[in-house]
Amino acid sequence: MKKSPYDVIIKPLLTEKTESGKQKRVYSFMVDKSATKDLIKNAVESIFPDAKVDSVRTLNVKGKVKKHKFISGTRKTWKKAMVVLKEGYRIEV
Repeated sequence: MKKSPYDVIIKPLLTEKTESGKQKRVYSFMVDKSATKDLIKNAVESIFPDAKVDSVRTLNVKGKVKKHKFISGTRKTWKKAMVVLKEGYRIEV
């Protein structure tokens, strides 16, 4: 089954740390757990046609254990992708 680019990239991550990486052409996205680097690269280039991807780094973020009084629970585990664009390209998020 072929996935839509909008199914691969769930949302951009907009934090202080990711904002500082934009000067280095690094953009962070929350992606589908089963997404590969090639799938992420094609999805970014199709959603943002003015961007050319140089490299993609991925990591699995483990869900944190949270406690409230006597009840313990776990947040979801998710996948993060850091996309480096080629020189001269930008993404307006």
